[in-house]
Amino acid sequence: MTTAYVLINCELGSEEKVFSELKLINKIKETREVFGAYDIITKIEASSAEIIKDIIATKIRGMERVRSTLTLMGSEKEQN
Repeated sequence: MTTAYVLINCELGSEEKVFSELKLINKIKETREVFGAYDIITKIEASSAEIIKDIIATKIRGMERVRSTLTLMGSEKEQN
């Protein structure tokens, strides 16, 4: 299982709309509004990095009110 955290900047005032749309994406396991440099952080889990990259490129970045993203991809190393 591959995990990625995506930090999202939205257009001003559109955080609730983007948050609601993110909740509809199948592989997204957790979504939270945050304060600071980013508006939303979301956790994606999928069987491969390619699936995660596709979700980010087509579904998240494709949202009308998303201005930018920063992705933190988990390592494939075995966890203890």
